Order: sequence, then C-alpha cells, then structure tokens
Amino acid sequence: MPDRSTIFALSSGRPPAAIAVVRVSGPRAGVALEKLIGRLPKPRKATLGRVRDPASGEVIDEALALWFPAPRSETGEDVAELQLHGGQAVIAGVLDALAMIEGCRPAEAGEFTRRAFENGRLDLTAVEGLADLVAAETQAQRRLAFRQLKGLIGDRAEAWRRRLIEALALVEARIDFSDEADVPEDLVSPALNAAQQLRDEIASVLADGCRGERLRDGLVVAIAGPPNAGKSTLLNRLARREAAIVSPYAGTTRDVIEVHLDLDGYPVTLLDTAGIRDSDEPVEQEGVRRARERAAAADLVLWVIDASAAGGAANGRHEGLSNTDVWLIANKSDLAAERPYNSEYKFSLLISALTGLGMDALKAALSAYAKDYFAATESALITRARHRRALEETVAALGRATTGDNSMPEELIAEELRAAATTLGRLTGRVDVEDILDVIFRDFCIGK
Repeated sequence: MPDRSTIFALSSGRPPAAIAVVRVSGPRAGVALEKLIGRLPKPRKATLGRVRDPASGEVIDEALALWFPAPRSETGEDVAELQLHGGQAVIAGVLDALAMIEGCRPAEAGEFTRRAFENGRLDLTAVEGLADLVAAETQAQRRLAFRQLKGLIGDRAEAWRRRLIEALALVEARIDFSDEADVPEDLVSPALNAAQQLRDEIASVLADGCRGERLRDGLVVAIAGPPNAGKSTLLNRLARREAAIVSPYAGTTRDVIEVHLDLDGYPVTLLDTAGIRDSDEPVEQEGVRRARERAAAADLVLWVIDASAAGGAANGRHEGLSNTDVWLIANKSDLAAERPYNSEYKFSLLISALTGLGMDALKAALSAYAKDYFAATESALITRARHRRALEETVAALGRATTGDNSMPEELIAEELRAAATTLGRLTGRVDVEDILDVIFRDFCIGK
C-alpha cells in the first residue's frame, strides 16, 4: 500500500456512555499511541495508562490501551485502540489531542472498513455483511448478516471463480499450444462440461425467490380495506404505539404509513393505507391510488372490514390483489353480532382492534406466516440486488459459452468464460470495482 495518512475516530456508541473506544489506524498509529500514553504496549495485550495531551502534558483520562501491529489487525495496518471513560469531555479531549499529531486526521465514514478491504482483510461481500450486521434489527437478520460476514457467498463465489479459471485454462491451452504434440486434442469438451455444471449450480442458487433480499428488507404486510374500518387502530395495536392518526371520520389516512416490527425474530414492515373507495376529491384519489399500488406489491394483505356494518363480509371485496395473499380481518367485533364469512379468503378472523379481542390470534397467525415465509432464508446465499445481478450475468455468459454447437470458435468460448470469471471477481471485489466502492461505503458510520 502507498504511504497514507493515519486516521482516527470514536468507534463506539454516542456519548455519554460507560466506555468509549477510540480507534487509530495507519502508519503513525504507534507514534500517536506513544505520544498519548508515553509508551508502546506489547502487541495484543491490554495496558493501563494515563492518556495525556501531548502539547500540555495534562492528564485527560486513565484508560486501557491496545496495540495491533500490521498486518495482524482489523484493517491490515498498524492499529491502536484506547478504551476510555465515555464522557463527552474525555472523548473530545482525546480526539483533539490526536488531531494535533502530525500525519493524523479524523476518519471518514466507512474508512476503517474500506482500508480492511483494500488490505485484503475483507472482500466486498463480507463488507456488505458487516454493514447488514450493524443494521440488523431482528435475530433472523443478524444470523444472515453474520454468515455473510464470515464468507457465506464470498467463499462460494471465489470457489466458483477458481473452477472457471481452470476451465478457461484448458480452452486457452488448446488455443495457444494447438501445434504441440503433447497437448491433447480435445481440451474444450471437458472445459465446457465444467462450465455447464457451474452454470447449473449458480442457476439453482438464483432460483430462491429473492428470499435473502426480502429478509434484509422485511416481510411487507399491507393493511387495506374500505374507509373507516379501523385500519389505523389495528396498525397502532400491532405496533404498540400511536403510529397513525385515528379518527371517526372516513378518509383520515391519505398517505401510506410504514411501521417496522420484530415479529418473533423476523422483520415485518406494516403499511397503513388509505381507505379504498371511489372519490371525487383529488387528494383522496391519490391516496387510494397509492394504497392500491402498495397493497398489490405487498407479500400479505390484511383486508380489514367493519364487521358491524351492513353487508358484513360483502364489504370485503378487493380488486387487483390476485398475486398477493389476502386475509379477511373483520374488525369492530365489539359492535358485531356474529363473525362474517367469505369463502374466497384463505384465512379470516374476527377481531376488535379497539378492545384487543382476537389480537393474540392475529399475531400468532402473522408469526406463523413469517416463519413459513422465511423458512428458506437460513441457507440463502444472495442478500443484495448487486449479488443477484452479478450471478445472473455470470450465468448468461456461461450459457453463451455452453449452448453453442461444436462449431463455435474456441476464441469465443474463451472470451465468454473470461467474462464470467470477471463478473464473479467483481462480486467479491477482486477486479474492477472502483465504480461501486463509494456506493457500498457511503452508508457506513464514522469509526467503522
């Protein structure tokens, strides 16, 4: 790596806190640590020391110091860490002292992780797994992100790439040494057989219904139905807070309201939508259009009706949701005499969002639905659209290489295999990834 500045940042949570961790990485990390505590500790052993301002000599704090010389560190560079008391004044004093040391500067967002990538400590898929682990809100998301961080798809992609390079080597040997007597005549057929097997293997991974990506984003459940059926009250009851405005007047909800839930360890996004009805009012028309659009794109729709209204289940008519699972939720059971029934629904339930009647049964049904929906994600490899695009391009290139007849020139076969290997390399960051680095690292926090 070329010579570069040494970076520092608070790598723990926002102060005040019991402990604050300040991390320093770069060629002058050891110098910075010596200036702050007066000595360089033994590698990877916590040492108690007084942290002083190098300019005035004033004691800022008493802290544990750790020293990780390159390359055996988180970033692959020299790294120093100070575990301080987590007060704002202590942290500010240490950061100000570091800023005064020549060659040291505050880190940018994601810069520690980017240096780990550039030094070969992490590949791009592991970097994304780390970002997902930090952002995980449920246990299922945490498990998937941790497997990604530890090479769930990165290791597999690199193994695929090695197999592709071996197949490519056979074809190129045939091209480059075709006039050599000791080179076998048929090297292309075994190469194409290996490429076909690899294509089928990757294609089977792609046929996962996008469950890995969905686990990152959460199961989307839309609460829809006619106006004044109690949809917002139901959302608030499920969210256990006043997330939506509740009013006795029809048409109160105009825009789509989103609430994120942890449902027995699975991520769920609830959508409260505008009451669906014909209207001449332009704003309400737009709200109804958005409600229909979001409900049609949801994984599950809770079609809420007023069980006490005239017509009962007849109010449960819905349109444009044929590709989505729809449950009939008959609300306001405290005002209804009997449970409505409608045979077109797979599931129906009588509840009262106001009193809580039937809510335990609804939550249990939603939990079971989420568990079944995410059952296949425990072994999901693909968690991002970027991964899917890269693998789709790889399969396409392998398909072009293997679906032709024996008349396809060996040079064209080699070029398609080379394109497939390059695409897999981009997945892990092996080749030509400068155009996506900024996108990946921009959402990291300072100090990571």
